[in-house]
Amino acid sequence: MSLFRKISFAMIMIASFLSLAGCLNKQSPEEKMFVELEKVVSIEKTFEDQQNPLVELETKEKEIYEKIISLGMKEYDQIVKLADEALANADKRAEHIDKEKESIEESRKEFRNIDKILEEIKDTGVKQQANELRTTMIKRYEIHDDLYKNYKLGLQYDKELYEMLKDKELSFENLEKQVNKVNGIYETVLKDNQEFNDQTDQYNKEKLAFYEKAGIEVSPEKKE
Repeated sequence: MSLFRKISFAMIMIASFLSLAGCLNKQSPEEKMFVELEKVVSIEKTFEDQQNPLVELETKEKEIYEKIISLGMKEYDQIVKLADEALANADKRAEHIDKEKESIEESRKEFRNIDKILEEIKDTGVKQQANELRTTMIKRYEIHDDLYKNYKLGLQYDKELYEMLKDKELSFENLEKQVNKVNGIYETVLKDNQEFNDQTDQYNKEKLAFYEKAGIEVSPEKKE
């Protein structure tokens, strides 16, 4: 099962986006919010692009581990070869999760621009809805901080495990202890990921609610 699912964000047409950005000063605060929120969508495209490669690498790592476990010590050379493949796999996953983190940080930086715009909104109901989506998004960023930290720790434990598997003198007790560490951290990662996905869904709902309250028309695909 994938540790991540692809987050579905509504994307606006580039021509429309550039047109709105070009006349930013002529817009209402609500329209400025729209532009900023959709900029965040665009920035997180890099985040989305990491999902499928991560899933493929996670699936491959599982296959390698199962092959190693099925081998006996008489096939030590094959175990070492597979363990090295798994170590390389962990390095590749680290590259993707780092790119994902960079995208989220760029998104966070852009999202901060809504703070000043929020102050300009006069309608109480619209402002309240905008504040709600802001609170939700900030929590989403914080959850991803934990997700990233724990995923990186999982990669560290994975690498420790595969280095251990290359040791002919490895005891079952030490192997079991390390496997438990790996399983434990990835259980935490799965929980973090579910919270992140839930928070993303909540944010998208609140964003659409804000658009509706602000009288901003959105295309049908944005509501999916």
